[in-house]
Amino acid sequence: MVQTKCYITSVLVLLSFAASAQSFVEDFNDSTLQNFRYGSTGVKDSFKWEVGAHSTAEQGTRVLLFRIDPADSAGAGKGPEIISKEFTHFGTYSARIRIPDVRKVQPNVGAVVGYFTYNMDSLQGLSEIDFEWLLADPTILYIGTWTGTRGRLQRIGRTIDLAKGTIFSTISKVNYNGVPTTLTGLQNQPETVPPIPGYDASSAFYTYGFDWYPDRLRWWIINPGTGEKMVLWDYSGSTLGIPQNETRYRMNFWHTNNWAVEGNPQSVERPLHPYELEVDWMRYTAY
Repeated sequence: MVQTKCYITSVLVLLSFAASAQSFVEDFNDSTLQNFRYGSTGVKDSFKWEVGAHSTAEQGTRVLLFRIDPADSAGAGKGPEIISKEFTHFGTYSARIRIPDVRKVQPNVGAVVGYFTYNMDSLQGLSEIDFEWLLADPTILYIGTWTGTRGRLQRIGRTIDLAKGTIFSTISKVNYNGVPTTLTGLQNQPETVPPIPGYDASSAFYTYGFDWYPDRLRWWIINPGTGEKMVLWDYSGSTLGIPQNETRYRMNFWHTNNWAVEGNPQSVERPLHPYELEVDWMRYTAY
């Protein structure tokens, strides 16, 4: 009976937002954005982004191109960013992305690619769901959420070396400097992730996505070897850390001077060159 009530509640919540959130796909083939707007709080240089650019990695593919500006100061939002014009909510989000390969040029670079949702509501707090990569090691994925209000932000997160199939951590914490607590049970599924041989987010385009429900979050990748969806983290069993309020769909590329990649504490250097991020498409399917 309890499970039935929870299911009915979830359905009613999804239906209540169905009218406000509209599905869309942005293929970045044209020179203008349809469902997004450009946003950057850093240096106002037009060279930082281009829509309908020719991919350097895949012939015949047009992309959203982000170039990080060495003149930008550190901080999320300082680099190039796109933000959905309309709010999005529960649903499936997916994108095809290739991050820059800079290891031979600047192995200790401090730079982040973020594929995510974000909106801070003064009443309901933060609604953020993330995929993130640090350029210093493109085999590692950072996935998770931030919820709560300023001064008491709630984090749930998982860090994975996908080339090796190693889960470094699956944790919960309060605020950026909070003490992490290891998650278990339904909050820690699957407990192991198989490797994708040769996985390197900078070597080719990969399709990533997440499914956002009121009581469940599931991050995944399309395994290029099999063409099948591979689950990276299926989080349920608690609503802790699951955003409930609407958000904005986003992609950004920025310099960090205080977040080093797993295994390399020196990787916080300012980018020396305008490294390029390519995004083939972004899709949102509302529930």
